Amino acid sequence: MSTSEPSPDHGAPSAARGPGPVRSAVERASRPALLRLARLPVWLPFLALLLLILGGGILGGTVGWVLVGVALAFVGWLLYLSWPRLTRVERVMRVAVLLLFLAVTVVQLVPRG
Repeated sequence: MSTSEPSPDHGAPSAARGPGPVRSAVERASRPALLRLARLPVWLPFLALLLLILGGGILGGTVGWVLVGVALAFVGWLLYLSWPRLTRVERVMRVAVLLLFLAVTVVQLVPRG
């Protein structure tokens, strides 16, 4: 297979180069939190994220901004960690979710009225 041919995993980059020093440090630091997350029921992190977003949208103001910001940071962290293993379509979908959270955060920052 030449280097110009698409890989069979539909666009996921090759892991042959290995992670850089920053990614390795982030992955090492994230490992304990990821292990704790893996022990939780699958629905619980989703429910927590949903409650953060809904709570931020309902409460508004500084508290709403903080709640939505926490959700944004969590999704961004997971996106960063999973990026090398994602296909193009998965990347687009996850970036779309991140942009949605970012839009809600900006709306929280802009005063109403």
